[in-house]
Amino acid sequence: MEAFGVDIGGTGIKGAPVHLEAGSLRADRFEVGTPQSGRPEDVADAVRHVVAHFGWKGPIGVTFPGVVADGVVQSAANMHPAWVGRSAEHLLTQRLERPVALVNDADAAGVAEMTHGAGRRRAQPGVHFTSGPTIMLTLGTGIGSAIFVNDVLVPNTELGHLEVDGHDAEKLASARARQVDGLTWEAWGRRLQRYLTHVEMLFSPGLFILGGGISRQANRFLPLLQGVKTPVVPAELHNDAGIVGAAMIAHQPQ
Repeated sequence: MEAFGVDIGGTGIKGAPVHLEAGSLRADRFEVGTPQSGRPEDVADAVRHVVAHFGWKGPIGVTFPGVVADGVVQSAANMHPAWVGRSAEHLLTQRLERPVALVNDADAAGVAEMTHGAGRRRAQPGVHFTSGPTIMLTLGTGIGSAIFVNDVLVPNTELGHLEVDGHDAEKLASARARQVDGLTWEAWGRRLQRYLTHVEMLFSPGLFILGGGISRQANRFLPLLQGVKTPVVPAELHNDAGIVGAAMIAHQPQ
């Protein structure tokens, strides 16, 4: 069984058909740059271009980097403010001429990881987890979050905007912050550890899953997080998790 997933990010929009039972892409993902304007109509056209690349006619799920409630965007920290209050699900359905399911990007990635990735491997040999929630954090242009309590998603948590040492957390510890501030892995690791220990203090999680494209380089920074008491593992679907999760949600009954 298949569906199509599109992941809208602050710098790129990528998509692919997804094999739902396996949680894997059925073809190499296709990506275009996020329009510089960031406006809803321009981004919707870019999404249509990604879908048209595959000639896709079936179910479509789309992620958005912000709070989404009943298809309406409630926040857009890294996108144009014209998104806020807009029924993006309706806009995309019109542009793509077929039903679209819209979901927060980190929530989609978390759903994919809990079903097909690191979240289903919590009983690892030698690692003992508490009964606390599983927290997925996507480290990219910003920081997205997805919290699962007893494997049930608590949507739209936006932990990337927690205040840490007087700063918005994603301005300190996102993958983009590492690049913008020219940080070494060690310096960025200290920031990431400070952020994780803050989240740890607030939520007492049983497991952290770190995703985003940077998760492919987990060996560069996971050993630096010795001050984090909670087990920390890299996402297994890496930067494809949002696409897979969006496709999964598109297939669910609306």
